[in-house]
Amino acid sequence: MTGYWESRFKNEGAMWKFEPSDSAIRVLRLFKCEKINEILIPGFGYGRNARLFLDNGFKVTGIEISQSAIDLARANGIGCTIHHGSVTSMPFNKEKYEGIFCYAMIHLLNKRERHNFLSSCYKQLIKNGLMVFIVASKEASLFGSGKYLSKDRYEIAKGLKVYFYDSDSVLKEFSNYGMIECKDIEEPVKFVEGEETVKLKFVICKK
Repeated sequence: MTGYWESRFKNEGAMWKFEPSDSAIRVLRLFKCEKINEILIPGFGYGRNARLFLDNGFKVTGIEISQSAIDLARANGIGCTIHHGSVTSMPFNKEKYEGIFCYAMIHLLNKRERHNFLSSCYKQLIKNGLMVFIVASKEASLFGSGKYLSKDRYEIAKGLKVYFYDSDSVLKEFSNYGMIECKDIEEPVKFVEGEETVKLKFVICKK
């Protein structure tokens, strides 16, 4: 996965532009309501979602697999701590966080990696802290496309492997980590005019 993302960020740069996702805006409101201020963002990218939290006074730590993405974040004025490496190598520090926000990343992992990642996140969450995961849904138009890998998992482009969730698989994977809510959302693709919305699941866990 390292090679895929390093190549994309190196060649395409800020491929999703800099406007935050609608999901990040929802999570910002949720975290503010819960008085959460110190957060971890695994799958940081070049910081388009992180900037929203930084601009609102949050203390943000990131984890990012691509050095080119980190360099792009730095070039655009993002100065928070960003650990360079895979989320499968967590933890990168001994800190515990009030909130964790993971946007469209966990579904890129295989089953064992997803389990280990969730366990690592949960261990780095304080008591009563919140974790929010935005995950690929089986309702998405891309479900079933590309090369079949295993149940509900496909290589939809060379090097890009995606696991698609339904309500049952969300419950199975997240219930041991304090899941309190799962809802279907449609995320607008703001950086491509006229593009159809992406169907995702919005999962909230509390420790």
